[in-house]
Amino acid sequence: MKLPRLPLYTKILIGLLAGVVVGILANQLGFSDFVSNYIKPIGSAFIRLISMVVVPLVFASLLVGTTSLNDIRKLGRIGAKTVAYFLCTTTIAISLGLFLANVFRPGVGLSEEAQTRLIQNSSEQAGAPTETAVKRPTVKDILLNIIPTNPVQAFVEGRMLQIIFFALLTGICLSLIGSERSQPVIRFFEAINEVMVQMVHIIIKIAPYGVFALISAVIADFGLSILFLLLKYSAVVIAGLALHVTIVYSLAIRIFSKQKVRTFFKGIRPAQLIAFSSGSSSATLPVTMECTEKDLGVSREICSFALPLGATINMDGTALYQGVSAVFIAQVYGMGLTVTQQLIVVLTATLASIGTAGTPGAGVITLAIVLKSIGVPLEGIAIILGVERILDMCRSMVNVTGDASCAVVVASTEGELLVPAEAEAGVG
Repeated sequence: MKLPRLPLYTKILIGLLAGVVVGILANQLGFSDFVSNYIKPIGSAFIRLISMVVVPLVFASLLVGTTSLNDIRKLGRIGAKTVAYFLCTTTIAISLGLFLANVFRPGVGLSEEAQTRLIQNSSEQAGAPTETAVKRPTVKDILLNIIPTNPVQAFVEGRMLQIIFFALLTGICLSLIGSERSQPVIRFFEAINEVMVQMVHIIIKIAPYGVFALISAVIADFGLSILFLLLKYSAVVIAGLALHVTIVYSLAIRIFSKQKVRTFFKGIRPAQLIAFSSGSSSATLPVTMECTEKDLGVSREICSFALPLGATINMDGTALYQGVSAVFIAQVYGMGLTVTQQLIVVLTATLASIGTAGTPGAGVITLAIVLKSIGVPLEGIAIILGVERILDMCRSMVNVTGDASCAVVVASTEGELLVPAEAEAGVG
């Protein structure tokens, strides 16, 4: 009897649950080193494989997507809608985080012993992530840093904002020089894009094994003890992320698109799980593009434009985390944040999230920028490092969901969203 083929989502979920079980057993029974040495490399290899295609996929897909729009005015319209959506949802996310942190006050009520121990350890642990946060980014800094002085260096170093700028500018110029001269270049990058997509299809087949390895290693190393000390803080962050996804994105889909909310969340599940496992929205980008086009019915042109842009500048989960974390650390140190300081958090976190790399742990750097802007000790970052990895995984899942919701909304307003039976049939 032939067994039915399991959908990708089910396989990934099985890998996720199996990884949690193995991780807990390893942590409790003392074979964490075995997991770290022999299982974790499988997950690392999966992340390296999928990260391998990100830069060429982003550049080729954005360039092809830009040239396929043909109408420069349409490109400007889609770009304006995309950026406006990202800025609005990011501001809402930060505000929601600040609201929850002020209501539930997660940094108040820690035992004196726990507070003393955490603060004593903070200086040593926080040195590395805070050294690079010398100043908060200004609008001028962000705009100037978008323009690459050396495009080749931008590719080598993976500077996504600069790569996106160069791809968009190249695509626009190809549209302007006439089809006779531009078509050979466009066909070349169309082929590159197809090769990268095919590569994703191959890599994604090992996703369940990669997820298993990543999760088991995190649980084996992390353990459960420190989680209880920071449970309230973690609960506030996770609750905020859940509310943002279920309310803000659901309302956006319901109000601004023709797609059913249920269809949206079913279609984006594989990308959510991989984002959760890897803690990286950039590494998940190829899967997000696959799910958004195949399962959600968004046209390739919109996917190729909105999703790479979103993986770079749309960090709703990171922004919400920064709002809660800033208030939490201030409360641990006995500092009260004024309304003005919290408004500064909103502005700084929005600007900082635009330039945040979609890689694991990048939110710690931008959190340091936010703390510096309101005068909260940077050493306080060490207090939350124990649960940083888990929260990083959760907020990466939110970031990916936000990218996909933007693509669905923009595609719907442009009349390029498919909501027929075949779009729903592809889900799962």
